[in-house]
Amino acid sequence: MNLEWLKTGIGPLKDLLTFLTKEGKTNDVLKKQAIRELRNNLNIFHNAYLNNVSADVMIDMLSNEAVKDCISANFKFKKLKAGVIEPHHVTDERNKKYIGWDAEKLVDKIDEKIEELRIIKKMNGNSVEKVKNNTSLMLSNLYYRMKLLADFIKGPR
Repeated sequence: MNLEWLKTGIGPLKDLLTFLTKEGKTNDVLKKQAIRELRNNLNIFHNAYLNNVSADVMIDMLSNEAVKDCISANFKFKKLKAGVIEPHHVTDERNKKYIGWDAEKLVDKIDEKIEELRIIKKMNGNSVEKVKNNTSLMLSNLYYRMKLLADFIKGPR
């Protein structure tokens, strides 16, 4: 699978992963789980790029279990970061449409995309290799949403 779209984000991604590791050291268990999951999912993209991993493997490895746990416990994702995404949080042109969104709405969109990718994979013999959907674009959009969430959590109010 061609992951060239990820090349531009590798440098800043390392800084975000370091930040998320530090941010994940909180006493709020659900917040910690959500941040760890975001960090781990971003690491999956990073390592998939470095090792030319297939989309099928990436989809299998992406996790949204912490998000499900948070939802079950009625966790308010605004605890990840209060406020809304503002223009200074957006570093990628494609994410401008998320200006005005809060962490809760963005996490919901990320969760939805992970589930959709898994469903598409299951519907097609447990592989996205021959699907009509543009899975490369879907994974790219998912990555940039996750990166935006991390940038938002990290960035100034």
